[in-house]
Amino acid sequence: MLKRIMQLTAAALLTLAAGTDATAQTLKFDARGEFKIVQFTDLHYQSRNPRSATALECIDAVVGAERPDLVVFTGDNIYARPADTAMTHIVDRIERHGVPYVILFGNHDHEQGMTRAQLYDIIRHGRHCLQPDRGSVESPDYVLEIAGSKSSAPAALLYCLDSHSYPATKRLGTYAWLTLDQVQWYRERSRAYTAANGGRPLPALSFFHIPLPEFAQAATTEANVLIGTRMEKSCPPLLNSGMFCAMREGGDVMGIFCGHDHDNDYTTLYHDILLGYGRFSGGNTEYNHLPVGARVIVLHEGQRRFDTWIRTLKGDRQNVTVYPDSYVKDDWRKRPVKEKR
Repeated sequence: MLKRIMQLTAAALLTLAAGTDATAQTLKFDARGEFKIVQFTDLHYQSRNPRSATALECIDAVVGAERPDLVVFTGDNIYARPADTAMTHIVDRIERHGVPYVILFGNHDHEQGMTRAQLYDIIRHGRHCLQPDRGSVESPDYVLEIAGSKSSAPAALLYCLDSHSYPATKRLGTYAWLTLDQVQWYRERSRAYTAANGGRPLPALSFFHIPLPEFAQAATTEANVLIGTRMEKSCPPLLNSGMFCAMREGGDVMGIFCGHDHDNDYTTLYHDILLGYGRFSGGNTEYNHLPVGARVIVLHEGQRRFDTWIRTLKGDRQNVTVYPDSYVKDDWRKRPVKEKR
């Protein structure tokens, strides 16, 4: 009886959340049990700057090569006025490919003469956009459900969050943090999905723009396996509101993917959660020293495992890894002894 009550409570919570959670009907594991995501980040697109053509070319090249099931833009999409023209150019370009997508905000998007709410409404005009109605919220957090290949029930989750921009005062650091309300929002949904799944956490990923403080901690822990490029310090918020801890306790999130720091594209495992950067996807409208590209992630149905790599504009595939295997050090004591010749 208690188990049934917990399941009913979970179902009620998920129903109440429907206004800010995207529908599960569009996204589905394929017949092979795979679901592919492409992450673009930091396009810094300027509609009147010829250098921004690279950003649109990157979208075409990577989506054309990878043919993903979903595209996620993780912020700092536009970088000059007119904001509506710039955002429309990005929406129109991804719409050409007929792929479902969501566009999250960074700390610069709202600085180009339009609010997050106004930009959000422009994005939602896209036919293949999966973002839910924002209601009275300027830029809501939401969950994308990925259904099983042979079921309509969710088999995996994608938590899409708004990491905001700047704190109210410089004494609190340079960048904003995920709020306690957002931490609670995640905890409630994670618990509800886990309860509805018979007490087993669903495999999940999370996407947002500004990295958590744990990104800096993980990158400077010498015992960690770090794969990719780290050419600058992480720029997380000064304050830590506990989202990483909440996700670790929730047991569903396998990886957190951000942008923000243009010269980083590394992934590293930290307390069983993969912390990963996307690859800078824009033109030379802001600093960057890596070949333009995007991150690709392939989930496997029914498994706490995923593959990830970088696909460049020129078509190269770099830093191919498997979570968690590629990040776990072997025991040197158990390596086979080579026979002497």
